[in-house]
Amino acid sequence: MDVDGIKKLITLMNDNDLCELEVEEEGRKVRLRKHEQHPPSTGMVMQMPMGMSPAGLPAAPSAASPAAKPARTDLFELKSPLVGTFYRSAKPGSPPYADVNDRVGPDKTVCIIEAMKVMNEIKAEIEGVIEAVLVNNGEPVEFNQPIFLIRKEG
Repeated sequence: MDVDGIKKLITLMNDNDLCELEVEEEGRKVRLRKHEQHPPSTGMVMQMPMGMSPAGLPAAPSAASPAAKPARTDLFELKSPLVGTFYRSAKPGSPPYADVNDRVGPDKTVCIIEAMKVMNEIKAEIEGVIEAVLVNNGEPVEFNQPIFLIRKEG
């Protein structure tokens, strides 16, 4: 890996808002980590398998591309901050963190998304009432995929 390759990795991190990136190529390992005053709430790490170049990654969604918006203006779409597996509770058989008609606040955990064996607690982000759970337990989710509809309050 040369300096230009490392610069491309740094650009990849910045473009995709990653806090950590690890690449192993031909027995050499490069690990980049951002140190921020306010670290993200998810422990997202991106790893690329050997032989995969930064150019081989899919392009990040454009900020200018139109996103699907709920028809009602009082609804907030809580979106997945990462790719992974959606879980409604901490373990099978446990009650869900949040269900339809539950009142939630910005710091209330509403689900877990597992990514690379790391359990990431997802917070509601706003004050409101859960209107809909848009993903079934155990299903894969994509980055920026709506996972809950929350009716805004306050």
